[in-house]
Amino acid sequence: MGRTLVLEDFGGPLDALTAAGRGAALPEEQRLAAFEDGYQAGWDDAARALSESHQKLSADLAQNLGDLAFTFHEARAHVLKGVEPLLRQMVSRILPDVARHALPGLVVEMLDDMVKTSASAPVILKVSPESRAEIEAVLPTKPGFPLEVREEPTLAEGQVFIRTGEVEQAVDLTAALTEIEAAVDDFFNLNDERLQAHG
Repeated sequence: MGRTLVLEDFGGPLDALTAAGRGAALPEEQRLAAFEDGYQAGWDDAARALSESHQKLSADLAQNLGDLAFTFHEARAHVLKGVEPLLRQMVSRILPDVARHALPGLVVEMLDDMVKTSASAPVILKVSPESRAEIEAVLPTKPGFPLEVREEPTLAEGQVFIRTGEVEQAVDLTAALTEIEAAVDDFFNLNDERLQAHG
């Protein structure tokens, strides 16, 4: 057979404290004050825990955003490093050819504009020896106005000066290409500096 279950009896006298000599129960104001003190202590602990939790979340969020920004800059730098050789080859090899083929058309366009404003003055084209044949190939054989093409050995390929009367305009594709090369260099140098600042 089984054992009987023996349980402790908590139904003893309510005045066990008074029987032990502790005195009468606390007055109502003291009990309310003790309750308020306990309630306030619990509230303060909860507020402190919430504040610490928010601080930790803010710190974690800042860290994650920093990691994400670094990852973005790192990925961007990786892509740009892959594109950089292509861009540099385009600037150094393709653009000069494009500019050389575009030069005669630009000269004719500027020439038309200048002749319209000063039709009676003779037009002098100063060109580099390398560009003369290409420019003369697109000029009309009988332009209808006095036109002279002069070679200027001090001019680089891609440079042309158009003079009519007192007005002179320049086409300088060499300078434009140099500026494009400098802009590409600056772009990649700035990207490297930004990556170092974030790394």
